[in-house]
Amino acid sequence: MIINQLTFLLLFCLPGWSGALIRPVPGISTSDRDGQALHRTKRGWMWNSFFLLEEWTGKGKQYVGKLHSDMDGEDGNVKYVLTGDGAGTVFEIDENSGDIHATRKLDREEKASYTLSAKAVNKTSGQDLERASEFIIKIHDINDNEPKFAKGTYVASVSEMSNVGAFVMQVTATDADDESYGNSAKLVYSILQGQPYFSVEPETGVIRTALPNMIRENREHYQVVIQAKDMAGQMGGLSGTATVNITLLDVNNSPPRFPHSTYHLSTPESANIGSSVGRIKAYDADVGENAEMWYSILDGDDQDVFNVITDGTSQEGVITVKRPLDYESKRSYSLRVQVTNTHIDRRFEHLGPFSDTAVVRITVTDVDEPPVFSRALYIFEVDEDTPAGSLIGTVMARDPDMVNHLVKYTIDRHTDLERLFNIDSNNGTISTLQGLDRETSKWHNISVLATELSTALQTRVPVFIKVRDVNDNAPEFAMYYETIVCENVKAGQLIQTISAVDTDEPLIGHKFVFSLSTINPNFTIFDNEDNTARILTRRGSFNRREMSSYLLPVVISDNDYPIQSSTSTLTVRVCACDSHGNVQTCSTEALMLSAGLSTGALVAILLCILILLNLANGPPNPAVHTSTRA
Repeated sequence: MIINQLTFLLLFCLPGWSGALIRPVPGISTSDRDGQALHRTKRGWMWNSFFLLEEWTGKGKQYVGKLHSDMDGEDGNVKYVLTGDGAGTVFEIDENSGDIHATRKLDREEKASYTLSAKAVNKTSGQDLERASEFIIKIHDINDNEPKFAKGTYVASVSEMSNVGAFVMQVTATDADDESYGNSAKLVYSILQGQPYFSVEPETGVIRTALPNMIRENREHYQVVIQAKDMAGQMGGLSGTATVNITLLDVNNSPPRFPHSTYHLSTPESANIGSSVGRIKAYDADVGENAEMWYSILDGDDQDVFNVITDGTSQEGVITVKRPLDYESKRSYSLRVQVTNTHIDRRFEHLGPFSDTAVVRITVTDVDEPPVFSRALYIFEVDEDTPAGSLIGTVMARDPDMVNHLVKYTIDRHTDLERLFNIDSNNGTISTLQGLDRETSKWHNISVLATELSTALQTRVPVFIKVRDVNDNAPEFAMYYETIVCENVKAGQLIQTISAVDTDEPLIGHKFVFSLSTINPNFTIFDNEDNTARILTRRGSFNRREMSSYLLPVVISDNDYPIQSSTSTLTVRVCACDSHGNVQTCSTEALMLSAGLSTGALVAILLCILILLNLANGPPNPAVHTSTRA
């Protein structure tokens, strides 16, 4: 068959193979094969290896080679025996001729070689004619495996605006064919899809950028198909492909821009401080951190009236109220707002500026507002004891709207439970309904309400009323005094220092004057002129038997207008003292003892008094008398 002949041609053309593969058949000289007169040399087995092409597609069994022994006289008495890898299954031998055949198609990638043994045996005696010899059948590779990538699809990324040749990723394929034989496993990489944006290195499979300054905002995703082809990329080689999905990563190369040069917003004049007026938004073609921006007010009409803050989630500029608005004072504002990228990439500053400005016009709309008082609070003063109906002060409120409405005034009676004050509902004049006492309450805090008649809108203002002091209270002793005088006291001796208090509060402070209502023969008073006074004895030698205590009226006056005075009585007790002035006793018992009565006499007197009281209550009880006699 043709395939067998090609096999033998291949094997014999390879230098050094013919002598190793098969022993020449006896009786056939080499001159018959190559036309030279050579004589056969007698020898035994001579082979080492056979070679067999894989994936044989011919009909029938594939011829491997022929074994022959010098002991074979070709008389049919020699039998060839084959053992080892695949003997009898993959390979079979004609026991008479020594021809070896492969029984099926072989795959080098499945098994690259087979080790077998062959021997010649005498058919009659069964004895080995020669010892067994080992040889190898090597499966010769053909290019029957295409290159394969580890994955069918790869994912890669590279920054936008990268220079030409920037590394993207490396993809490699493998080929199951024999790398050591020919070019069956020598791979060359090429790009089938993805040009002119990307390129691949033929020998390494490294993918690189092929165009400069690719912009993500123009195109973000690319699909690149890489081919790996064996046979060094020559025609007829097998190939495999892989798809690489490449994403351009964002860099901050796009400045923020307002879509409009002017924005119009409106807010009611009643908007609270911190409330939102509206939102403006600039657009940045970048994404993520590169698209973050912040807003600020550069200049404008009364720029302190409004503020702008950045919403970190929506990347919007929020215009808020910073100060109270008044439609009647100013109805429109114009601001110039700037937006700037938060994170600026210095590599791309030449593409800037990375900021933009826009004009924001804000219109203030009118709101029907409640009345406004002329002050945030009012403080009035009034003298205590002022007659009912006396004027204290006036509050005033107005309607701030363009059309003034009538305003009525009332007092919140929850703040004036005693109904001490009244207010004129038309002009806001506050007056007293009762007399006021500063010593009871120095301050009165009330709330006055101003109400628009047409809208019932209402405003409250605090009114603090201070009650001024009038000298209507007389001074008096600062405390209760227990004053004693010793019997053996001398004239002019100090027995008590007194002071006074006054619930009034004169502007220049208290100044009290002390005196006795009448001239007293026993005691005198000395004013210290510091709101205290000293009580002195006018004579000596007081006697408790004659007088145990004295009442001393003291007159205390203030110096305010009108002058107020009062008389306080000081009780002075006479006591027995030692020579050093220390009080020994002031009791009644001491007086009686000093009269000469003993304790026993006093007891007897008390018993007599009890008996007299008992007789006065009626006849004695018989039981008692019986008990007493017993």
